[in-house]
Amino acid sequence: MDPQPHDEMRGYEGRGLLEGKRALVTGGDSGIGRAVSVAFAMEGADVAIVYFDTSEDEDAEHTAALVRQRNRRCRLFKGDLASEEYCQWVVDETVSVLGGLDIVVNHAGTQAVESDFSRITTEQFDRTFKTNVYGPFWVIRAALPHLSSGDAIINTGSVNGLRGNKSLMDYATSKSAIHTLTKSLAQSLARSGVRVNCVAPGPVWTPLIPSTLPEQQVEGFGEQTPMGRMAHPDEIAPSYVFFAAEALSSYYTGEVLAPVGGETHPG
Repeated sequence: MDPQPHDEMRGYEGRGLLEGKRALVTGGDSGIGRAVSVAFAMEGADVAIVYFDTSEDEDAEHTAALVRQRNRRCRLFKGDLASEEYCQWVVDETVSVLGGLDIVVNHAGTQAVESDFSRITTEQFDRTFKTNVYGPFWVIRAALPHLSSGDAIINTGSVNGLRGNKSLMDYATSKSAIHTLTKSLAQSLARSGVRVNCVAPGPVWTPLIPSTLPEQQVEGFGEQTPMGRMAHPDEIAPSYVFFAAEALSSYYTGEVLAPVGGETHPG
């Protein structure tokens, strides 16, 4: 990728906000997921990372090395979060390996460009929702018995779920569903002390962009924002630290925080 994403949290200084916590980060091998995993480690958390397949092995190992450089434990799990059985298994394994679970980050996602609604196949729509909506649902359901007051669930939404996107219709719809799931689950769990929030980024320079968007959309990526540029993952990860750390966000639940470079949206 040119330029290379800034996703290693260089220059970030942790201050023990997550000391002794145990986090599960899906889609943690690169991009925002990598930056979040490293930031959590720098704040004192052990991290379990879920990634999809062998094409991501090298990225995942690099992220794990960055976490371990901060003297925190890191366990990698490879598998498909579109499988209910795998979601249950990976949560159970995380709890077993790390000795518990305090923070869940549902970040893994998929998208495919298609501007003609009639050409979106049932298979594509199903895959998008199985990964982007069912996966978080299954992971959260499996994690809830292990979470208690002060713990946090953080979902990844998208600016596309706030305003729609004519060339990513199924993806945008899935992210809107995640925003609503966040708000609804937050209301359900409010008295338990488990906080549920969402980060809905705008254009962020991650491997997902050149691998899924046509070249003409990659050229000038993010220039349409009021700030006139894309974000890097290192700029987004502190939002996840904010929601993960009870010391910072104890009165926040059901929020959709949108780092979108100056765009404004109703509601």
